[in-house]
Amino acid sequence: MDSPLPDVSAEAVGALAAVAKAWPFEQARLVVERLKRSGKGVALFETGYGPSGLPHIGTFGEVVRTTMVRNAFRAITDDKIPTRLIAFSDDMDGMRKVPPNVPNSEMLTRHLGMPLTSVPDPFGEHESFAHHNNARLRAFLDSFGFEYEFLSSTQQYKSGVFDEMLLRMLDRYDAIMAIMLPTLGEDRRATYSPFLPISPKTGKVLQVPTLARNFERGTIVFEDEDGSRVETPVTGGHVKIQWKPDWALRWAALGVDYEMSGKDLIDSVKVSSQICRALGAPPPEGFNYELFLDERGERISKTKGNGLAVEEWLRYAPPESLSLYQFQKPKTAKRLYFDVIPKAVDEYLSFLDAYPRQNAAERLENAVWHIHAGAPPAPEETVAFAPATNEKASAPITFALLLNLVSAANAETKAQLWAFIAKYAPAASPTTHPFLDRLTGYAIAYYDDFVKPTKRFRAATDKERAAFLDLIARFDRLPADLRDGEAIQAEVYAVGKEHAFEPLREWFKALYEVLFGQEAGPRFGSFAAIFGLRETAELMRSALDGAFIRAA
Repeated sequence: MDSPLPDVSAEAVGALAAVAKAWPFEQARLVVERLKRSGKGVALFETGYGPSGLPHIGTFGEVVRTTMVRNAFRAITDDKIPTRLIAFSDDMDGMRKVPPNVPNSEMLTRHLGMPLTSVPDPFGEHESFAHHNNARLRAFLDSFGFEYEFLSSTQQYKSGVFDEMLLRMLDRYDAIMAIMLPTLGEDRRATYSPFLPISPKTGKVLQVPTLARNFERGTIVFEDEDGSRVETPVTGGHVKIQWKPDWALRWAALGVDYEMSGKDLIDSVKVSSQICRALGAPPPEGFNYELFLDERGERISKTKGNGLAVEEWLRYAPPESLSLYQFQKPKTAKRLYFDVIPKAVDEYLSFLDAYPRQNAAERLENAVWHIHAGAPPAPEETVAFAPATNEKASAPITFALLLNLVSAANAETKAQLWAFIAKYAPAASPTTHPFLDRLTGYAIAYYDDFVKPTKRFRAATDKERAAFLDLIARFDRLPADLRDGEAIQAEVYAVGKEHAFEPLREWFKALYEVLFGQEAGPRFGSFAAIFGLRETAELMRSALDGAFIRAA
C-alpha cells in the first residue's frame, strides 16, 4: 500500500509504528506477536452485536476503536498481512423480552423464545426482526464508511461453519461444564447445559438440561416443552450455544485474533477464554474499555435510555469529533453528555491543525492519524482558521467561538453567521470551506438547544462597569476594520490589568457572564475580531444598560 505518511516510506512508518505509544499501536503489536506465534497469514478482528435492539453509541465505539487497532496493525506490518474485520450479529438468540418503542408488541409477545431470525419483523419490512435490525446495523456502519464483513450467527450455525467446533464442544462437554458451573447460582447449576436445543415442534430456543449425549452420532437428548424426549444433532443449526460458551465457540471456529469489550464483561471474557482454550484454540487479544457515564455519573444503559445517542451527537457536531471522543483514554470512565461536545469539536480542530507541522513520529501519536486511517485531510480543506489553543494562530475560529457568535448576532441561519465570517475572512465561503459551513449549522443547533436555555445574565459590578467603559473606549479608538485577534486580545488584557483584576481570569469571567450569560467562552479577542470592534462595543453598551437581563 501507499505510505500512510506521504513524505515517509512505508518501511519507515512501520518502524516508527512498532514503537509508537498511542494505544491502538500497543494493541496492534499484541496481534503482530500473536500471528508470529501462530503462523497465520490473516489477522481477524471482530466486534459483536446483539440484534434485539438497534445499534447505539456503544456499537459505534467498539467498531471505531477496533478499526483504529486494525489500521495501526496495517501500518506496523506495511499492510503485508491481510486483515479482516467481522461485525458479528448474535441473531440466533431467543427473544427474551419485547423491546420498548417497537410496533406490534402483541405479535412479538407471541414469539418470545423464538430465535430472532424466526421472529416476524414488527415493522413489516424484512424477513425477520433480526433481519430488520441487522439491516439497520449495516446501514449504520456504512454511514461512517467502516470497512467490515457482516456475519450472521444463524447463517454460521445453519451453514455448518460451526459444526466441527460444536462436535468438539460435545466431546469436551465435561471440561466446559467444569468451567461454567462455578460461575452459576445453585438453581441454575442444577439445569445448566451449554447446548440450547431448538424445539422441532415449537421452534423455540429451550433452556433445558442435556439428558444424554452421544458423540458417535453427534447428538444430545433433551425434554421438549410437551414432555417428550427428543434426540437432536448439535450441528446444522439444531442447537444454539449459551452465550459465554458461544463466544468461545465463535473465537475458536472463526480464528478470531482480536476483540475488545466493555469493562462490565471482564469476568465473561475470562470464562470464555478458558472455554476457548478447552476447545484447543487460543482466545483473542483485546482489552476491556471503560463504560461511558451520563450527566449524573451513572453508567449509560440502553434499558434506561440515559446518556447520548449517536444521532443526537451528530445533530450537534461532526462524526470526526465523536471518533476523537472514542479515541481518547478508552480505559478511563468519561461522561458522555451534550456538554462534552464543543470541547471535542475544538480538540479535533486542534489536532488537525497541528498535524502538518509534526514530524513522522509525532503524527502517529496524533488522534487524527487514527481517526482518518493515517490520511487526515489538510486543515485548509476543512477549516481555514487555526484553533485558539495555538498561540501562533492569527485567525482562530473555534466551535466555542461560533456559539458566542450565534448568541451575539442572534443568528438563526448559517447565512447570518457567514455575514460576520466573511468580514473577517473575505476569501472564505461555504463553497471553499465546507467543513466550517457544517460547523456553523451545528453551532446554531447546539446553541438553540443547550446554551440559550441555560443563559444567566448578570449586571456588572462598579469595578467591572469601569473596565467595560474603558474597553469600549479603546475599541472605539481602534480602526473599525481591525481583524487582528491578537492585537485586540492585548487590549483586553491591558484593561484587566489596569483595573486590578486578580487573578486576571476574573476579568474574562466577567466579560462572559455579563455579555453572554455564561461563565466561560472562547478567546475574547478572536470573538471581537469576527463580530467586529464597533459591534462588540455596542454589545457591551447594551449589556451595561441591562438589555440582556430584561430580555432574559
